[in-house]
Amino acid sequence: MMDFIVNNFNYFIYVLLMMVGLYAMMAKKNLVKKLIGMNIFQWSIILFFVSTGAKLGGTIPIIDASRELTANQYINPLPHVLMLTAIVVGVGTTGVSLALLLSIFRRFKTLDEDEIVRKLR
Repeated sequence: MMDFIVNNFNYFIYVLLMMVGLYAMMAKKNLVKKLIGMNIFQWSIILFFVSTGAKLGGTIPIIDASRELTANQYINPLPHVLMLTAIVVGVGTTGVSLALLLSIFRRFKTLDEDEIVRKLR
């Protein structure tokens, strides 16, 4: 059992980060804290996918005629490339979210979810 935990330690960390982010998004009333929770959740998923693309003893996927390597010895670059795209989308989402939060604060003078709903009624 201990070997399983030690060998898969990174997965436990990703799940812990996901749960922290999910908790912040669901339980917090401040919109900035919700945004931070969303970013923590997003980064935990990105870290998970990048770690799935890593391989101990793997090599870059460039065929070299001087070395005889089989396909399972190459590292899969696809998760890394997809996560680069996810990082760009995440930065864009965070920027738009911060601009919206600024607009909400200017209109309602608060970022507390309950107070905004109260002022809307």
